[in-house]
Amino acid sequence: MSEQIWWYIARSGGIVALALSGASVIWGLLLGTKIMDGRPGPKWLLDLHKWLGGTTVVFVAIHVIALMLDSFIQFSLLDVLVPGMSSWNTAAVAFGIVSAWLLIAIQVTSIYMKRLPRRLWKWIHLSSYGMLWTGIVHGAMAGTDAGNPVYIAGVSLMALATLFLTGYRILAVRRRSVRPAVAA
Repeated sequence: MSEQIWWYIARSGGIVALALSGASVIWGLLLGTKIMDGRPGPKWLLDLHKWLGGTTVVFVAIHVIALMLDSFIQFSLLDVLVPGMSSWNTAAVAFGIVSAWLLIAIQVTSIYMKRLPRRLWKWIHLSSYGMLWTGIVHGAMAGTDAGNPVYIAGVSLMALATLFLTGYRILAVRRRSVRPAVAA
């Protein structure tokens, strides 16, 4: 077995986690905007959204554990749990840690959504945008694959899709709130 196996697992786990988090945010936006108008049904979108979020947690765990097992940088538990503790690329690692903590908050509150005040859950769930963007910044600053054209294209497409759907959602909400006033 190659002595770099943990490094390869960490890199691939991080890339997959970023792709899954982007897909989860995009599916969540598709669900929230109703842009697909019943194709496929909202239940299917919600199930996929939940699965993507949960799978993201698994791949973030793979990424972090593999980094701790890799002997090159030698991350400690504190280095991967507390922003600013890592002596290696401190800011980049901090962005990844913040993204991971946001992901955990989003997932835990989603599990307990029915027991939380709707407004609280919604505000925590909106931090998905921050989770995704801090993950993108983490990958750009710390990722050794950040210069790869395929990586750049994938992250750019994910970011553009998120921005487009967010804009669409904001405009759709504004249109819905303006219509009743016009009808009155």
